[in-house]
Amino acid sequence: MSGQALPRMDPAQVEKLVLANRILYSRGVVDGFGHVSVRHQGDAGVFLLSRSRAPALVEAADIGCFDLDANPLDPAQGAPYLERFIHSEIYRARPEVMAVVHSHSPSVIPFGVTGQRLRPIFHMSGFLGSGSASFEIRDSAGDSDMLVRNAALGKALAAAMGNCACVLMRGHGSTVAGNSLEQAVYRAVYAEANAKLQAEAMKLGTVTYLNETEAALAAAANDGQTGRAWALWQHELG
Repeated sequence: MSGQALPRMDPAQVEKLVLANRILYSRGVVDGFGHVSVRHQGDAGVFLLSRSRAPALVEAADIGCFDLDANPLDPAQGAPYLERFIHSEIYRARPEVMAVVHSHSPSVIPFGVTGQRLRPIFHMSGFLGSGSASFEIRDSAGDSDMLVRNAALGKALAAAMGNCACVLMRGHGSTVAGNSLEQAVYRAVYAEANAKLQAEAMKLGTVTYLNETEAALAAAANDGQTGRAWALWQHELG
């Protein structure tokens, strides 16, 4: 515990984070593992994250506040995710980031272990820009269980990510960041979609990816439409 007073959480922001967990599960981005957080809308030094629970089962009562040292501000919340340092160190390094998703989505895994970058193969993944970043945990931790379980590893991950929207984690998965919860969820969903399409296209021959200008223009267009996808995904959940 950091001793910091527990900030008030906006119930609407809490419910949106619960919904984000459910959407990511329904879209096949997370399963029993993975997590999504959002920066507290009233305190940039605090973020909201569930206690350690499967995303599809997360409820409002599971959501709590954490500081940028990844300390839970309410000790009664329950056991936290081991890899909460992914979130805290990205928020610390990048003030513009408002939400973070960490997942093990299956189509992304082969890219991380082969050194292949995710590159934008269609306009829906323009956020990938010139390609995903890459994090090799062995460089920071030697032989490990692959988990980002402390601040030093979280800081190394954030440094590897740089200003990219997506970082691949060899033998583990990926992490995406966004300037809103809706954008981060969109990016996690379409990182998985892009990985699946890119792998198929690479089997057929030379791939023509979006160039940086095309990617930036597509990303800007899509950023204005994320609410459309969010509304559909919410509708599908009933």
